[in-house]
Amino acid sequence: MSATPRALARPLAALAIALFALAGAASYAPAAHADTSTDTGLKAVADGLKKSPVYVDPRASSQLSDADAKDLAKKIEDAGKPVFVAVLPNAPEFPQQTVLKNLRTLVGISGVYAVHLGDKFNADADSKVMSRNSVRNLVGAVRAEGGDAKTVVNNFVDQADKQAKGHAPDSWGGGSGDAATTGLLVIGGVVVAGGAGGYALYRRNKKRREERERAELQALRVVVDEDITAFGEELDRLDFKPSEPGATDEMRHDYEQALDAYEEAKTRIAAATRPQEVTGVTDSLDKGRFALATLAARRTGAPLPERRMPCFFDPRHGPSVQDVAWAPPGGAMRTVPACAADAARLADGQEPMSRTVQTEAGPQPYWNAGPAYGPWAGGYFGGGMLPGLLAGTLLGSMLSGPSAWAAEPSYDPGVDGGDYSGSDFNPNDFGGGDWGGGGDFGGGGDFGGGDW
Repeated sequence: MSATPRALARPLAALAIALFALAGAASYAPAAHADTSTDTGLKAVADGLKKSPVYVDPRASSQLSDADAKDLAKKIEDAGKPVFVAVLPNAPEFPQQTVLKNLRTLVGISGVYAVHLGDKFNADADSKVMSRNSVRNLVGAVRAEGGDAKTVVNNFVDQADKQAKGHAPDSWGGGSGDAATTGLLVIGGVVVAGGAGGYALYRRNKKRREERERAELQALRVVVDEDITAFGEELDRLDFKPSEPGATDEMRHDYEQALDAYEEAKTRIAAATRPQEVTGVTDSLDKGRFALATLAARRTGAPLPERRMPCFFDPRHGPSVQDVAWAPPGGAMRTVPACAADAARLADGQEPMSRTVQTEAGPQPYWNAGPAYGPWAGGYFGGGMLPGLLAGTLLGSMLSGPSAWAAEPSYDPGVDGGDYSGSDFNPNDFGGGDWGGGGDFGGGGDFGGGDW
């Protein structure tokens, strides 16, 4: 049973009393400063960042002075963004490949995390706060500009404060003297008066998000059901019998893979509860169609098909056979995979047979139907190529990175920058990466593999 506003108000009132008492007892609330305790290790760093935006390990105090750390913290607090900065020594307790992810886990707050480690620098962020591309580009630019630790972290913060989404964490202190006291008094009153209202707002927003996802999933079900039906009809038309004369083990294997993909697609769409799960459905159908095309080639003695993406214009056409030049209306020319029939139409100056879906504006090609169809297209055209294929289209404009179409946040999508999520976040946002080297900060950054 959910808590009632009256039940919520009791602990909130107690919190307000404590805040009033704290306001009377403290005349100064430090904004942020370099840590001067003897406690070291990642937990100490995390505890420090929960209280202020900047933490400087005592062993790295020569790189960022106490005064400089306070100035940097004030800059972040004034911007009101969830940007965290740690200046640490190159020590065994801070391994390069895991320090960012582990630090994010221990702090537990969605945000941008920047670490100056020894003479190197790196950063990453929860994808809802700043995209991976944005962080990677910003890190590369800061490294290229170079400088000492103070210069590097300040240059990064200047840009991160402008780009980060969300708000400053509630756990940070702020201001001093009367400002701090006034802030605590205001917080106390707001907590009591607005606690129940805030909880109701959260519930309402969550309900709206769930309703939107249900509507998007329902629209995707219609398209996926059409895809599954078309694939089933292809299976029937092939009319392959494992015991027929001339059937080989390779043919039977292809047929079994096609059948498995067909059943897998039906099972996955039946169990889907979120739009992102549709990506797995269309991925299964893509694999099934390739197995079917391979089986057809074996039966006729034709060359086996090359493993390629499906036809861009309509994945139901099966695997593509060549790449063709094509431009959407009003868009730039690009190369897309096409089936033989659509390639021939384009060569003859005709329009390809494009897949259309229903929208509020009537039937539209799927690439002009909006971001809701991203998960559907992602299962067919994954591997980082989808944004390039769709550049200049409505769907393409909504893709901020190679994996945006299949985003699977492991935390509540309602968690914004500055909100607490604990260890429930997407670990792919904080993985290893290139830290640059020595004093040259790695040039323009490494854009390969999983580096950011």
